[in-house]
Order: sequence, then structure tokens, then C-alpha cells
Amino acid sequence: MPKMTLSHLEASLLFALFTSIVMGVVTKRDDRERLRYGLYVFGCFAAALVGIGWVMHFGHG
Repeated sequence: MPKMTLSHLEASLLFALFTSIVMGVVTKRDDRERLRYGLYVFGCFAAALVGIGWVMHFGHG
């Protein structure tokens, strides 16, 4: 089995993708609402990752 090597950002975005899919499917009843909510949650996860990354960058120095 081939080994998969992901950076921290790639692993976080993959987690955000799967989590947003599950949250969209579980919380909404209509397919259109599921898609919109899943994209919204993914965008929030991605924005939080970038924001927290910058905070850690400036806080570390």
C-alpha cells in the first residue's frame, strides 16, 4: 500500500472537507441547502485555518 504524506495544511483542509460534507448532510434536509451549508462551513474552516496560522506565525516570533 502506498504511503500518503500530507503537510499540516493539506491534512487540515482534508479534515475540513470531510467535516463540512458530514455537517451539510446531517443538518439540512434539502440538497441545495446541504450544498450551500457545506460550502459555507468549509469556507469558515479554511478562513479559521488561515487566521489561526497567521496568529501562530506572529505569536511565535
